[in-house]
Amino acid sequence: MSKAAGSPTAGTARGLTAVEGVLERITYANEESGYTVARVDTGRGAGDLLTVVGALLGAQVGESLRMEGRWGSHPQYGKQFTVENYTTVLPATIQGIRRYLGSGLVKGIGPVFADRITQHFGLDTLDVIEQEPKRLIEVPGLGPKRTEKIAAAWEEQKAIKEVMVFLQSVEVSTSIAVRIYRKYGDASISVVKNQPYRLAADVWGIGFLTADRIAQAVGIPHDSPERVKAGLQYALSQSTDQGHCFLPEEQLIGDAVKLLQVDTGLVIDCLAELAGEEEGVVREQVPGPAGDGPVTAVYLVPFHRAELSLSAQVLRLLRTEEDRMPAFQDVDWTKALAWLGQRTGTELAPEQEEAVKLALTRKVAVLTGGPGCGKSFTVRSVVELARAKKAKVVLAAPTGRAAKRLAELTGAEASTVHRLLELKPGGDAAYDRDRPLDADLVVVDEASMLDLLLANKLVKAVPPGAHLLFVGDVDQLPSVGAGEVLRDLLDEAGPVPAVRLTRIFRQAQQSGVVTNAHRINSGAPPLTQGLNDFFLFVTEETEEAGRLTVDVAARRIPAKFGLDPRRDVQVLAPMHRGPAGAGVLNGLLQQAVTPARPDLPEKRFGGRTFRVGTQIRNNYEKGRNGVFNGTVGVVTALDADEQHLTVLTDEDEEVPYEFDELDELTHAYAVTIHRSQGSEYPAVVIPVTTGAWMMLQRNLLYTAVTRAKKLVVLVGSRKALGQAVRTVSAGRRCTALDHRLRGN
Repeated sequence: MSKAAGSPTAGTARGLTAVEGVLERITYANEESGYTVARVDTGRGAGDLLTVVGALLGAQVGESLRMEGRWGSHPQYGKQFTVENYTTVLPATIQGIRRYLGSGLVKGIGPVFADRITQHFGLDTLDVIEQEPKRLIEVPGLGPKRTEKIAAAWEEQKAIKEVMVFLQSVEVSTSIAVRIYRKYGDASISVVKNQPYRLAADVWGIGFLTADRIAQAVGIPHDSPERVKAGLQYALSQSTDQGHCFLPEEQLIGDAVKLLQVDTGLVIDCLAELAGEEEGVVREQVPGPAGDGPVTAVYLVPFHRAELSLSAQVLRLLRTEEDRMPAFQDVDWTKALAWLGQRTGTELAPEQEEAVKLALTRKVAVLTGGPGCGKSFTVRSVVELARAKKAKVVLAAPTGRAAKRLAELTGAEASTVHRLLELKPGGDAAYDRDRPLDADLVVVDEASMLDLLLANKLVKAVPPGAHLLFVGDVDQLPSVGAGEVLRDLLDEAGPVPAVRLTRIFRQAQQSGVVTNAHRINSGAPPLTQGLNDFFLFVTEETEEAGRLTVDVAARRIPAKFGLDPRRDVQVLAPMHRGPAGAGVLNGLLQQAVTPARPDLPEKRFGGRTFRVGTQIRNNYEKGRNGVFNGTVGVVTALDADEQHLTVLTDEDEEVPYEFDELDELTHAYAVTIHRSQGSEYPAVVIPVTTGAWMMLQRNLLYTAVTRAKKLVVLVGSRKALGQAVRTVSAGRRCTALDHRLRGN
C-alpha cells in the first residue's frame, strides 16, 4: 500500500485518466457481474461527491482508492467516472486516516477510537499500527486486549489485501477473498494458482464460472481434462439446483459442450474418466422421467447414494416385523374414535378416520390434501391417540415456522428436521441408523419441502418398528433442493399407503383464501370481488405493480386491517429479478417499513443496508450455529466498532454475523414464492405481472396463496393471473426414487 492524496491526477499511459478519492458509499452492487455504482470524495470540499461506476467489486467504504478509467455523462445522473481498474492506497491526511480507521475496516476501531488514535499519533498513526502496534496502549481507553485485537485485525487485513491484489484481475470480491484466505490461510495464492477448480467445491460463493475465470487467468488450458471434468460436475450441480437428482447422459454431454465450448469427443472421454473416479459420477440405467423407455442417468455421487439409501430405508421400515405401537393392531376403533371425539369436541370425517388408522397401524404412511380439508386436525388426532397409549411422539418440519405451527396445533414439542437430527451444516447428523431417534411415532409436516438429501438423513434415523407419517400438500411447489420425495412416495404403484383428503369443511368454505386456493388448483380463476379476505389490485405496468405492492404491504393493509407490516405482512414474488421482483421490492419495502433514523446504527454492504429491525434470510449453512439456508430472522443489534450484527432467527436463536459475512444474508421483506414454502403469514401480497411470464405457473400461485392465514392481495394484470392459473408446470423432475421403491 502507498500513501497518496485524495484528488484527481493526470492521465495514465494507456489513455485512461486516474482519479483518487475516498469511497464514501456504495449505491448499487451487482455481485454476479461486479458492476458497482458508488460515491467518492475526491477532496473538492463542500460535500461534493463524484459518482463512479464500473469494476469496483471488492472495494470497501472508507478506503482510499486510485481508480483508472474514463469520464462520461449519464442523461439522468450527470457527470460520472467509469472505472476500469483500481488499487487501494493509504490516506495521507489526518482527516483521511481518521475516516479510514473509523469506517469499520479494522475490527476494534470505530469512529470514537479512530478519533482518539489519530489525535494521539497524527500522521504517524498508520506507521504505528503497522510497525509498533503495542504503542496503541498509549491512547486513553485502549487496553491490552483491544490493542492486540487491532494489531491482529490489521495483519489479517494486510494478508487478505495480498490475496485481493492477486484476485483483482479476475474481479473476485473482497468477501470471497476473505473466505479463500480463511479456508487456505498462507496457502491461498498457491491454491488459486495451481488448483483453481478446488475453489468451486471448497469455498461458498465461488461457483464453476468464477473458478474457470480464475483458471484461465492463471494459464490453465481451455481443453484441459481438469477443466472439462470440473465443468461436467458443475453442469450436474446446476441441474440439482433445478431439482433434478440426475441428468440423462445425452443431455449432460450437450450441456457440457455448450458450457465449455470444447469437442464432444473430449467431453465423452472425460465423462468416462469421471465415472471411474471414487468421488466422480455414477452412470446407471433407469426409466426416463417422461416414462418413455430407459435412459442412462448420470448422478453426482452424493445424490446416487442418497436415492439408493432412502428407498432401502423406507422399504426396511415397511417390511420390519417389529412394531413400537402394537396396541393399535387390535384396538377397538369405535371406542377409540368415540374417546377422541369427546376429547377434541369434534368428530372425524370418514377419510380423516381412514388416515388416523393408517398412521397408527402402518409403519410408513402419507397424508396429503389442500387447505381447509382437515390435515391439521387429522394430525392432532393421530398424536392424541398415540400419546393416550403412552407412545413416544416426535414432531418435525423442515422450517422453524412450520415447526412452531405444528407445536401449537398438537400441544407437543416440535422442531426443525435439522435440529431434531442435530445435523451440522456440511456434516453428518448426530442421529442415524446406528444411533436412531428414541421415538415410536415420527410425524413430519410440510413434507413437500423435503429434498432427497434431507429426507434420506431423516428416514435413516427412524428406528425399526417406529411409525413414520409424512404430511404435506403434494400440489404445492416441490422442494427447493433436488428430488420430489413426497410425490415419489405417493406413487400409486408404490408400496407406501396414503390418504388424500378432498372434502373442504364448512368453516373453511367461508374463507376466500381457501376457496380460491382450490379454484386455482383446479384450473379456475380466483374470485376477486365481493370477498373480505381476497383482493386484486389491477395494474398492467410491471414497475407500477412493484410500487403498488409496497404501498399495499406497508400502508394500506396496516391501515385497513390493523396488521403490523413487519410481523404480519409478507410480500411473495414469483421471481427475484425485475421491477416487481423480490430484489427491488426489498429495497423499497425497507425504506417504507424500517427507514433510516439518526439514532439507529446501520451497515451498508454490497448495495444493501442492514439496521436494527431489518428482516433477513440466510443464504448459507453456518456451521457453528446450525443456521441453515433459508432461515429467516430479524436484526436485533448492530455494533459498528466490533463489526458484527446479531440476528434473532425464527427458532428464537440469536446468531452473530461478522460484517465480512454479510453477503450470506439477504433482505426478507419480500421473498420468492419458492423460498416461502413451509411458512405461514397472516397476510400475503403477491405481485403477478407479465414481467414474470416464464415463472407464472399454477403450482407457484397456489403455493403463494396457501401461505396466507387470513388475507391475500394480488397486485398486477388479469392477463398474468390468467397465465398463472392456466399453465401447469412443465414435466417431472429427473428422479428414480419411485422406481426404486417399486423394487425394480
